[in-house]
Amino acid sequence: MNQFLSLRILSVLFLSGAAAWADDATGWVRQSDQHARGRTSHTVVSIQVVRPDWKREMSVESWGQGSENALTLVTAPAKDKGSAFLKRGREVWSWLPKVERVVKLPPSMMSQSWMGTDMTNDDFVKESSVVDDYDHAFVGVDTLLGLPCHVVELVPKPGAPVVWGKIRMSIDDKDRMQLLVEFFDEDGLLVNTLRATEVGMLGGRRLPTRLEMLPHDKPGQKTGIHYLSAEFDKPIDDRVFSVRHLSELR
Repeated sequence: MNQFLSLRILSVLFLSGAAAWADDATGWVRQSDQHARGRTSHTVVSIQVVRPDWKREMSVESWGQGSENALTLVTAPAKDKGSAFLKRGREVWSWLPKVERVVKLPPSMMSQSWMGTDMTNDDFVKESSVVDDYDHAFVGVDTLLGLPCHVVELVPKPGAPVVWGKIRMSIDDKDRMQLLVEFFDEDGLLVNTLRATEVGMLGGRRLPTRLEMLPHDKPGQKTGIHYLSAEFDKPIDDRVFSVRHLSELR
C-alpha cells in the first residue's frame, strides 16, 4: 500500500512538472510574440525575392495593434505599389489597386504565396496565432548567432485554423527573439525555414534585423527580409485598421 501511494505521488509530481514545463513553453512563445509586435508597431521593410535566374525587390510599410489588427502596404516597385492587406481578428482583406477592389481572402488562400515570395499569406498577415492556436512544448536547446536558445515545438490544437502541421521555433534565452522558425506540413515534412542572419536594435528593442525564408526543396531560392526601421507602443488610430481605410490607401 505504501509503495502504491509512493507511485501515485510520483506520478502526480511528474504530471504536475510536465504541465508546468508546457506552461513555461507557452510563456516563452507568448513573450517572443509580444517582443516582436509590442502593443502597437510600425515597420518599414525591404524584401528581396531571389530565384536561380532573377531577383526582385519590394518595399513594404506595416502597422499593427498587438496580434489582432495589422495593415500592410506595398510601396515599391511601381507595378505593385498600393497593394495592401488588412487583418482584423480572423478576417483578412486585400486591396487591388489595378482593379480598385477590396477582396476578402478565404481561409483556403492563407497557404498561398504572398506577393510571389517564399512566405505564405498567413506568414505575412499572421491570421493564425502562434500563442492561441498551438500547444507548446520544449524539445531541446540550440545556439544561434552565438546566443543560447530553447527550442519549442508548436502542434496545432484540434480544429485550429492553421496552415502548418507543426512549427519548431528557436527562441533566445535573454531577449526571447525568434532566431529560427521551421515550418512543417501535415505529414511532418519540412517545408520552409525562417532564420535570422543579423540581430540589432529596432525601435528600442533587440530584434532580428535581417532574415531569410528558405524553401526546403528549392535550391537557389529564398526571400530576404531587411527591417529598415521600427517603432513600438505608439498610439495608432483604430480607423487605420478599417476596410474603408484600406481602399483609401495610395
